[in-house]
Amino acid sequence: MSALRTLDDLLAEGVSGRRVLVRADLNVPLDKQTGAITDDGRIRAVLPTLGALVEAGAKVVVCSHLGRPKGAPDPQFSLGPVAGRLGELLGAPVHFATDTVGDSARSTVAGLADGQVALLENLRFNAGETSKDEAERGAFADQLAAFGDAYVDDAFGAVHRKHASVFDVPARLPHVAGRLVLREVEVLSKLTADPERPYVVVLGGSKVSDKLAVIEALLPTVDRLLIGGGMCFTFLKAQGLEVGTSLLEKDMVETCRNLLERSGGKIMLPVDVVVADAFAPDAAHDTVRVDGIPSHRLGLDVGPETVAGFSAVLSQAKTIFWNGPMGVFEMPAFAAGTRGIAEAITKADAFSVVGGGDSAAAVRALRLDETDFNHISTGGGASLEYLEGKTLPGIAALEN
Repeated sequence: MSALRTLDDLLAEGVSGRRVLVRADLNVPLDKQTGAITDDGRIRAVLPTLGALVEAGAKVVVCSHLGRPKGAPDPQFSLGPVAGRLGELLGAPVHFATDTVGDSARSTVAGLADGQVALLENLRFNAGETSKDEAERGAFADQLAAFGDAYVDDAFGAVHRKHASVFDVPARLPHVAGRLVLREVEVLSKLTADPERPYVVVLGGSKVSDKLAVIEALLPTVDRLLIGGGMCFTFLKAQGLEVGTSLLEKDMVETCRNLLERSGGKIMLPVDVVVADAFAPDAAHDTVRVDGIPSHRLGLDVGPETVAGFSAVLSQAKTIFWNGPMGVFEMPAFAAGTRGIAEAITKADAFSVVGGGDSAAAVRALRLDETDFNHISTGGGASLEYLEGKTLPGIAALEN
């Protein structure tokens, strides 16, 4: 990977009075009833970059996506609440444009004074942002680029997308990596270049198919691969075990069998699981051995013996990467596995990285101390694709 130009390079050139377009990842979860932000972690993650630009006197134009609107305005995906929270965290009002590149955006950007911040409405309200048609995407990128004299990408959670604001805008403006993107790349390159050993990876989440590419990429490089979450049941099925009504990808059983055979004993699976009568927070449940899962029940968490076994391996590790919860942590009855593994990671004398997505959400939902981990990624999909060795369009655009 060639060296990226950084925010410090841009600041050294001077940004006072210049318009700086910042692509942030403000895709925060919202309460479906109230519309309130339930986790502002991604907003906080971009504050070091925005704060530095404000202090240097730039006119800061922030853009982001939120959710998956279908290329047209949709009130439930408005960035309005995010503008309010961002202003609170910055300690100054954030001027909100009610469209992406229309009259409101143009007048809002034109009205910025030095050191002020504007936020454009959800980029995905414009079909050009995610279009596969290069001309349509390019036309939208032209309009966005008109709002900046320089471009900063601080949206690591979006760098694996070939979208206008991530891939096409940097070709149109002087461009640098923001503080967050730079930190993410530095941390993840540590895992791929020469990790201190033993190197242990913990993978959870629901589907093997989502993690197959990263398992294939990591198997040759890791010392142990610990597998929990819903995906473990497809592996258990591959060992010929009954998994009841647990989550199962039947078309992946043979793939899992092959992975187990090729792993040389590196893959470690649960030995006990918490099974329930139904997928519900108040469902009757108890712990059983993996060779004793009743045919009418489903597994919703790893059991205490598994936590103890995984924890023993983690205690010896020097490098740890964790992506995906061990169970349905959103339900207290099935959160013990995820909590236990997270706590074991924090107690290990290891360089620990949480790979974004649901794992990062679990750390916050279970009220664990984020500073006990060396790094919590803001990009689940992006961090996995980086470890797979894929070219990330947003990073490639910054290198050019």
